[in-house]
Amino acid sequence: MKVRTLSKIENTVFQTINTLVMVLIIVCTLYPFWNTIVVSLNQATDTLRGGITFWPRKFSLQNYKIVFATGTIYNAFFISVARTVINTVVNVFFTSMIAFALSRREFVLRKPFTMVLILSMYVNAGLIPNYFLMRSLHLTNSFFVYIVPGIVNAFNFVVIRTYMKSLPESIIESAKIDGCGDFRIFLRIILPLCLPVLATIALFVAVDSWNAWFDTLIYNSGEARLHTLQYKLMEYIQSSQSQAKSAGDVGSMSMQSTAGMVTPVSIRAAVTVVAALPILVVYPFMQRYFVVGLNVGGVKE
Repeated sequence: MKVRTLSKIENTVFQTINTLVMVLIIVCTLYPFWNTIVVSLNQATDTLRGGITFWPRKFSLQNYKIVFATGTIYNAFFISVARTVINTVVNVFFTSMIAFALSRREFVLRKPFTMVLILSMYVNAGLIPNYFLMRSLHLTNSFFVYIVPGIVNAFNFVVIRTYMKSLPESIIESAKIDGCGDFRIFLRIILPLCLPVLATIALFVAVDSWNAWFDTLIYNSGEARLHTLQYKLMEYIQSSQSQAKSAGDVGSMSMQSTAGMVTPVSIRAAVTVVAALPILVVYPFMQRYFVVGLNVGGVKE
């Protein structure tokens, strides 16, 4: 009885400590973003006083009105959405197709091709050669510069190929006996069985594409119609900071814009929320595919 009682006490203590630690981790993880939302919804000049914690002291949508005051933000949002969707679909499809081809044992050149792809992860020509390459391909000042360089990703290729190698070979052999060709096997059998890893890779590609702005600066800075949302928001932050510097103090001075009074801190908070919100909306729908094992029960060896 004493042993059982002691064991129950130990379990209770462990569960209590474990719960407290997990709650602390959750708070430390979520609070910075929640505080950013609160600051973005607080009056800009009032934010300068500090002390904004869990709730806006003076609720205001002025920061968001300033961010969306110009119509260019809507075109930039469309470009970012188009880029993210197209790049995700193209990258996942072609990378998984190459992974399927190089995962087949009967393909005699799979090792040299795999080595070339893996070397591209470690060897990079650099920014200037890449720029001249894009210019020679007539991709500068073009929407396709967002798509073509990201058609295949070496890291994603390694992840997908490793997952495909774990699939039972009997599934492919059965399909071949039934008369399926390689491309049909890839579309009808391999892709459905690889949904967990493809969804994970799709989320990685989508986040990278959505957050990218440096390629816009390098290749499309002269084409305002091709500016992405992230690039526009980066311009907002730089503009607010430069105005604050000219006023005398980046951290505390406020600036009068055409839409009202703003500060670098308030604009930065609003920009962060606008940039992160689409990904936060999409993520819950992708999360259910992260559970690996859709192929379990497909073949009983």
